[in-house]
Amino acid sequence: MEKQKIEVAGATVDFFTYKDGDIEVYEFDTSKCGPPEPMVNAMSGLKLIDSANKKLVMINHKKPMGLLDKVGVNFNITDRKLEDGRVALEFTYKDGESEKANLDDSSCGG
Repeated sequence: MEKQKIEVAGATVDFFTYKDGDIEVYEFDTSKCGPPEPMVNAMSGLKLIDSANKKLVMINHKKPMGLLDKVGVNFNITDRKLEDGRVALEFTYKDGESEKANLDDSSCGG
């Protein structure tokens, strides 16, 4: 699987894309960033998830509860603990809900 670096408007970290079967995956790592960077980058990345054949993978040092509270109703979200203690969150399209997400509000509010 070859990852390709892409430009994402508003992002402060590198984003990469690759294929996982039929799914276009967008991935970024904010595990070494402090607030509000994880939220800012997640909101920028979530704008790419506009259909069921795309997903966003966020690598972070912990579960970003402010982000999950903000977009949890708009996207399907799964998380898994990585061997090094970081967390990988996968955001996928939720039909009828993802379009309603306010992705311009990148403040964490907490």
